[in-house]
Amino acid sequence: MKKIISTLAIALLVSGCKTSPTGRTQIALYSDQKMNEMGSASFEQMKKEQAIETDPSMNAYVKCIAEHLIAELPSNYANQPWEVVVFKEPSANAFALPGGKIGVHTGLLNVAKNQDQLAAVMGHEVGHVIAEHSNERVSQNSLLQFGLQASSTALQMGNVEYRDAIMQGLGLGAQYGVALPFGRTHESEADVIGLDLMAKAGFQPEGSVALWKNMEAASSGERRPEFMSTHPSPQSRIANLTSKLDEASRLKQAAWQSGKKPQCK
Repeated sequence: MKKIISTLAIALLVSGCKTSPTGRTQIALYSDQKMNEMGSASFEQMKKEQAIETDPSMNAYVKCIAEHLIAELPSNYANQPWEVVVFKEPSANAFALPGGKIGVHTGLLNVAKNQDQLAAVMGHEVGHVIAEHSNERVSQNSLLQFGLQASSTALQMGNVEYRDAIMQGLGLGAQYGVALPFGRTHESEADVIGLDLMAKAGFQPEGSVALWKNMEAASSGERRPEFMSTHPSPQSRIANLTSKLDEASRLKQAAWQSGKKPQCK
């Protein structure tokens, strides 16, 4: 049984190995078509359940930024249809889904004070899509479930004492040792991808740092320790983005020289 489990695990890992835009090895077990179907279905459900903002100027502003960012995506993403929806939701959030879907909450416009800051968030969210983070997350969850089930089977076969307690420990280890740090990796990677994307589109990359300073100021209550969070702390994000501003500024300058200078209002 152990040999069968090991063989299946290796086969899954080998067949699903890819490289992210930053050069990181990742596991993506699902096809682009399947992920697009899942993303589109989720987006349609959100549109049914959440109120949609119809203000023309607000929608034009958000879509203007989206269009500039989409124009800088790899051709397989830039050439697909994209749908951008502004949801009436007070939280300062945005998201992008496989299948060419972007959602922006109205509450984000209270924190992202200008086009550059909003482009930082939207670029980050689109970065999740082009880095196939949704695929990686779904694949990761599938492998975690496979591993826990395999461990349970092995413990049952071996008649191991305290099996339930051991399985609870394995589940806790999977959560804090794999799932949460993995989420922080995704967030940090999307920050970098989004920074490059907004700079190539001609947005001011300094807006990304200003955005996270705003986010930190707007947050309320005590923040959980970073090692127990799926997101890096604002301080970590600010430091990481600041370290990459010089290169991003060069990309922005090149964009301006080629006539790319967004004026979204």
